[in-house]
Formats: sequence, structure tokens, C-alpha cells
Amino acid sequence: MIKQIALVLSTLAIPLLAQTPAAQTPANPLSTWLRTAYTNNHNNILRSAEKMPEEFYGLRPGAQEEVRTFGQQLGHVANFNFLWCSQAKGEKNPNTGNLEKLTTKAGFMKALTDAFAYCDPVYAALTDSSGAEMVDITQENGRQTRNLRMAPLILNYGHNNEIYGSMVTMMRMKSIVPPASEPRPRQKK
Repeated sequence: MIKQIALVLSTLAIPLLAQTPAAQTPANPLSTWLRTAYTNNHNNILRSAEKMPEEFYGLRPGAQEEVRTFGQQLGHVANFNFLWCSQAKGEKNPNTGNLEKLTTKAGFMKALTDAFAYCDPVYAALTDSSGAEMVDITQENGRQTRNLRMAPLILNYGHNNEIYGSMVTMMRMKSIVPPASEPRPRQKK
């Protein structure tokens, strides 16, 4: 597992280093990349939650009841932000409920905002060195393991990105333009 994570991290860093002159290479290229990717994704998820009318929070992309609704996707993101960021911090998960069971847009928005507020300082404090430290992790099934501090944060970012993709489908079903697809202002040359 550690070798796989190291491979992923090095794969992510190579394009960053290849595109940046040596004098401009950030001191912590891996953690800087991860923090930026997490922040962009965080913003897209929050903006999506704000844009989607409450009447569509119960929307599923199909008839299967096992598929999460738009609102449940937000609760799912919040659940796992708390889980994986608490693991990276070496703390007990502060979330003791299932945030997928919330029923209102305001409830989902609060859970999501609280979860991102809990994670933001974890990503802000991350350096390449601290990300390489080994930490004790209690998995969802209760199994104890050790892993790189950066590992649950990478999982968190990837998971959030995956869920955002599911949210995009539901937004498109209702002809709502997802935040990452909104037109960008023209840059002056």
C-alpha cells in the first residue's frame, strides 16, 4: 500500500516539476498540489450544493434505491471528510452520526460546511515531510493500521472528486450547469 501511494504521489509530482522552472518549484510540491486540488474540488462541491434547488435534493440518477440521492451524496462527502481528516490528524472522528440521513438542504449544507471546515486546516498544515509521517489509523471496520499521513487525505480528495462526478450527472439531468463547467471570464492578453 505504501509503495502504491508513493507511486501515485511521484506520478502526480512529475508533471508539476516538469512544467515549473527550478527557481519556481514550490518547497512542498506534493502537498501543494494536493491542497490546491482539494480546495478546487471543495469549492465545486459547495457551489453545487448551493446551486441545486432543494426540491432536487431527493433526486437519484435512476430508479435504484441503493443509489444515493443528491442530498445523500453531500452527506456522504461530509461523513468521509470527517473520517479521513480525523485519521490524518490522529484524532477520534468528531462525527458520530450518519450525515446521509439528513433531510433538508439547510441540514446538508451545514454538515458539508462543518466537514470542510474540519478538513481545511489539515490540508493547510500539510507539508511533504509531515505527509510522509506514519500515523495510526482506525479503519471503518475497526481494524488498526499504520499509513502515511497523506494517504487518507489523498483518499479524501479522490473520493470527493468521484462524488462530485455523480453530482454533476444529477445537475445535468435538471439542466443545471455544474460549477466546473461554468464559463470562465476571458483573460486579457
